[in-house]
Amino acid sequence: MKNTKIISAFPGTGKTHLFNNTNLFVLDSDSSYFDKTNFPKNYIEHIKSYIGKVDYILVSSHEDVRDELIRNKIDFLLIYPDESLKNEYIERYKMRGSSDGFINLISANWDKWISDCSGQRRCLNIKLPSGKFISDVI
Repeated sequence: MKNTKIISAFPGTGKTHLFNNTNLFVLDSDSSYFDKTNFPKNYIEHIKSYIGKVDYILVSSHEDVRDELIRNKIDFLLIYPDESLKNEYIERYKMRGSSDGFINLISANWDKWISDCSGQRRCLNIKLPSGKFISDVI
């Protein structure tokens, strides 16, 4: 049985890159593929089903997902960018081909979402400096 680590990571921090470029057994659980009528409970059940089977499970950083992880007593790392890096992350989204709608949503909510991540308790918080990704800190 593996000692699975759950990583809740902000968009653009390198979840997909890690998934595609490691020898570890990593599950990239993209929340956008889950039915929203029973979300995040169905998402958490999916996560639970892989604990002990993989090295890392990369999950959404949405507040409702983090809250549900805590309610289910699932330990996790929360990885997010320093609040001063908005422009760097907007460029990351453009470089990877994110839609204008996605970029505008992140841009409009940046301060609140980063503040929410910074204030998150009951997890290990890792704030990424400029130019760093998940693979640099795990």
